[in-house]
Amino acid sequence: MHTKKKQVTSNAVTIRRSKSRLRKVFTVLLLALAVFFITTARWAFTMWSNLKLEEIIYELSTPLQGTGSGIIRSFLLCCILPTVIAAVLMILFLVRKKGKALAVSNWIMILSGVGIASAFFTAWFRLDVTSYLKNANTDSTFIEDNYADPKNVTLTFPEKKRNLIYIYLESMEMTYADEDNGGGFTFNCIPELTSLAEENEDFSGSETTLNGAYAMNGATWTMGGIFAATSGLPLKTGLGNNAMVGQSQFFPSITTLGDILKDQGYNQVFMCGSDATFGGRKLYFTEHGDYTIYDYIYARDNGWIPSNYKVWWGFEDKKLFSFAKEQLTKLASEDEPFNFTMLTVDTHFPNGYVCDLCPTTFGSNQYANVMACSSAQVDDHRDLRRSPDDGRGLLQRRLL
Repeated sequence: MHTKKKQVTSNAVTIRRSKSRLRKVFTVLLLALAVFFITTARWAFTMWSNLKLEEIIYELSTPLQGTGSGIIRSFLLCCILPTVIAAVLMILFLVRKKGKALAVSNWIMILSGVGIASAFFTAWFRLDVTSYLKNANTDSTFIEDNYADPKNVTLTFPEKKRNLIYIYLESMEMTYADEDNGGGFTFNCIPELTSLAEENEDFSGSETTLNGAYAMNGATWTMGGIFAATSGLPLKTGLGNNAMVGQSQFFPSITTLGDILKDQGYNQVFMCGSDATFGGRKLYFTEHGDYTIYDYIYARDNGWIPSNYKVWWGFEDKKLFSFAKEQLTKLASEDEPFNFTMLTVDTHFPNGYVCDLCPTTFGSNQYANVMACSSAQVDDHRDLRRSPDDGRGLLQRRLL
């Protein structure tokens, strides 16, 4: 009988110890999750102040390959590192303060739960998930009523086709102009682009200051803007019927600018200073128009830059414009008309990349200086607007 009591007592002690260990493990995990969710939410909304749920859903369907090293480093320092530190400190405390572990773990679990809930609801309201879910389950005829399918439209090209040079400026907005010119600041970060827009078509209608088009849902981030500008459609993928699953196709049933120009015999090129795989850009441009892709990977593998060279997302815009001029010279010497599309990267939010051309006009305001640098570089390369082929050049600029 005595032996049985000892055995029961021993089993009870073992069970209590097991529960205690599980409780400690659960406390550490819950704390780690709380710190991770809170820091990630704060980091994401700091990096992308106008982040949309549709952008997150799209990015979840695309490979992370090509993500800028600065973005990855920032995420590791701002989110992963605090999570690891919090977990380690909690483990050390629970191991050394055995007597106080139970009481402390109760408070930690409560506070962690509150933190997770806070991060969840912050993300929910900032991303306006309620409206997204409501819209996702509501039938709309907007595209049906407004979209003109190129398959059903007769397009007539002149016998002597014009070339197209299309420059996308990363994260650029008319906002960076001064208020007198329709911008949002007391100073003008982009005077050259402001003048260029006001001298030409800036889609401001009858207004005398910069205004521009309304950014529709599905077109408010880089790939969304590129897709919308060249297809006339918003980049909406959805989780349930995602047309991007596996990244094997990029909306194969639609007709885009690249498809149209390919059928007209255009030689098409897409150039960027980052890995074109990021965001599905390479897949999109190769599938719709069979573009030749000149990106960071191509430049590295073909001796345009040293094999170990990498800054920011790949190589800076100073080099991009130089490479662009070289390729345009080659394209202009050929008989076929061409469509040369390029995407800058130095102005990527939140702070941009400072190259040796960047001014210090705006003091410690790095992003303003980077924007000014981008504006000046575009102005310095205005000759991109006209290729040396008897004046058939045409420039379009898309501000992302």
